[in-house]
Amino acid sequence: MQISPETQLFIREHSSDDVRTLALQAKKYPDINMPTAITQIAGRQVAAEKIPSWREIEEIWYPKHLSLEQCSSEITARYKARLFQGDSLTDLTGGFGIDCSFLATGFKSATYVERQEELCEIAAHNFPILNLNHINVRNEDGVAYLQTMSPVDCIFLDPARRNEHGGKTVAISDCEPNVAELEALLLSKANRVMIKLSPMLDLSLALKELKHTQEIHILSVNNECKELLILLRQTSPAEIAIHCVNLLTKGTQEEQHLVFTREQEQRSQCTYTDSLGNYLYEPNASLLKAGAFRSIAAAYPVRKLHPNSHLYISDSFIENFPGRIFRIVNQCSFNKKEVKENLADLKKANVTVRNFPATVAELRKRLHLTEGGDTYLFASTLNNGQKVIIRCEKV
Repeated sequence: MQISPETQLFIREHSSDDVRTLALQAKKYPDINMPTAITQIAGRQVAAEKIPSWREIEEIWYPKHLSLEQCSSEITARYKARLFQGDSLTDLTGGFGIDCSFLATGFKSATYVERQEELCEIAAHNFPILNLNHINVRNEDGVAYLQTMSPVDCIFLDPARRNEHGGKTVAISDCEPNVAELEALLLSKANRVMIKLSPMLDLSLALKELKHTQEIHILSVNNECKELLILLRQTSPAEIAIHCVNLLTKGTQEEQHLVFTREQEQRSQCTYTDSLGNYLYEPNASLLKAGAFRSIAAAYPVRKLHPNSHLYISDSFIENFPGRIFRIVNQCSFNKKEVKENLADLKKANVTVRNFPATVAELRKRLHLTEGGDTYLFASTLNNGQKVIIRCEKV
């Protein structure tokens, strides 16, 4: 791919413009390669949020929308780079190269493998600009390359999670390549293997399919589950550590991190409650995904509302709880009279349902509420079976 000086200037001058409007104005700029310009402008706009450290590097080339949509964000790529270091790395599913570029900083040599020629051309252009001259770009099929490659310290791969009709897939067997079928081959070629999978994947099923799992890392960004990382080694531990991580881009905290094992979860003591305290806690998305429900109560002085109500309360404020924290204002039952007495003044609220016989939409309709505002309502069930609506404000 070549970008003419005229098109490069156009990209700089229109970097913040609406790309749909520019596409309709293509005839006004006959000397500009408009498809290329639009791809690059759109890429820069996405990168400003997703890859902030690349924002000011004008020489970076960006791929078409789908490849950019599917790639990691900088914050998750940097987290992965903390887990993986050594002499040699091979990324078998290179894509746009975000993960490879950040992972490669921890290795003396790295190989990027990608079967799409256009993405290889972009990677070969971008890596030197990022001072990553030790990355070797290979335009090959990842599985074919794996079969003949020399052993390395670490292998990374991010299987495609879209089926032949373009829909998203969440099972290992539905991903391409199927890493469960490749597990033995991968571990014959590297001491350590990192696999990035859909956060929607069933953890129990993944552990059954991948026999050499050493660690699991569930990554959320600002409480939105983004990635499931599985680390493989030839020798697996007796109990697999599950890392629940919430990476924060807002506020003073940078990260919320809790580690547990499934065996610890079964052994952990958890106190359930028939009444509320002063504070309510909602675990972050990674913890909910991992099922660390009893482990949370073991790690923090909180009480759980009900075995199936994944909300917690305390009398005293717990500042470092890994999730959202609310101050309880009042509570009421689902009784029409109590609802009127306690919630009649509300016109809008943020509504969450946990183990409750009504949906968010049904509650909104019944309570005549619109979305938003500073009030938070949690509809749930206490340990004695009582249905409650808890009115809160964010701490």
